[in-house]
Amino acid sequence: MNKNGVNPQRLRALMCVSALAAAVVTTFATPGTAQAQQATGEPIKIGAILAITGPGAGLGGPTRNGILLAEKAVNASGGVRGRPIRVIIEDDASNPDNARTKANALVHNEKVVGLLGPSQIAQALSTGAITDPLKLPQIVPAGLSVPVERERKCIYHVLPSQELNARALMEYAVTALKAKRVGVLHDSGYGNAVMGALKTISSSYPGVEFVTIEKFEIGATDVTTQAAKVRAANPDAVMVIATSGVPFRAVKQVRLEAPVIAAIGSSSYSYVKAMGEGADNVVIPEFLVGEDPLPHQKAFVDMYRQEYKETPKNFEAAGWDMVQFMVAALRAVGPEAKPAEVCEWLRRPHAGILADYDFRESDLTGMKLPSYIYSKLVKGEYTRLPFRVAK
Repeated sequence: MNKNGVNPQRLRALMCVSALAAAVVTTFATPGTAQAQQATGEPIKIGAILAITGPGAGLGGPTRNGILLAEKAVNASGGVRGRPIRVIIEDDASNPDNARTKANALVHNEKVVGLLGPSQIAQALSTGAITDPLKLPQIVPAGLSVPVERERKCIYHVLPSQELNARALMEYAVTALKAKRVGVLHDSGYGNAVMGALKTISSSYPGVEFVTIEKFEIGATDVTTQAAKVRAANPDAVMVIATSGVPFRAVKQVRLEAPVIAAIGSSSYSYVKAMGEGADNVVIPEFLVGEDPLPHQKAFVDMYRQEYKETPKNFEAAGWDMVQFMVAALRAVGPEAKPAEVCEWLRRPHAGILADYDFRESDLTGMKLPSYIYSKLVKGEYTRLPFRVAK
């Protein structure tokens, strides 16, 4: 903090997004003027692998939008030392083998200077096996989940670890809802990882019991049987952990009355639409409420709305942050620097739109529990709640 109580990194991030927003507005309003500001020369290639199709599309699609907006803004404001960036986006169709194939092509054929993505845990593991030996910087819009990732020192994350997600869920269940009996309905991918973290941290919450844990496969279209078992256990609160709207519809269908808390993976608007009436009153610990953004997020939200005519959420902001961090590193060490030099520069604190990070930390994000914002879905829109985890 400086003498005025302002975080210098946050101030720099605010100045950056404001300047880039102004550049984008100029691009839209006065093409002739903006042309003089545009970066020129040989593009600097950055690879991106996202789940544009398949079960993870609700993650990859929004992330792609944030990446493309950041790419436009960076190039409108001069690029990297006068050169434009070009983000080459590939769709892994929510498949780890596809992600690995795409990563090989981007790294060895396109010669990208860094990689953004993938969107999902298994895909991040498979691509990390390619980038890590090369010390090629990789920034992932998914949280750390398994121990092997901690050994990969050039792979950073812009969404919270699954342990942090688990603690955010437990804090609301225990502190806000005073729940003692918790039911869980989760998928076999992302939900399985968060559930594993919930079991690990459960001893930190004495007196709280998981009365039932029901799992369903990724891509399942009907989970009412599992939802009915959760209802039969008579929980005080229910955690739904998935990247799909299906379990939320099932909870509604079986008339489960207990409060529902969802993990951040369910927060994108495409999943909310898929939830139907099951979205009402669901509480989500997250970081960006587009309907009521924090002051440092407002310029980004306004810019995103201007570009896409819709409200951004967490994954859109994560896409933006990934590009900004990679570009900051390239501007600092130069686009011709060795990958390891870019990677080393990234290993520091960063102030993002989504959150504050510290890539030196063991979870490769440095995100903190008190930084979560809790929101409630009401008729398809988010309302920011007063509840926050104490520092």
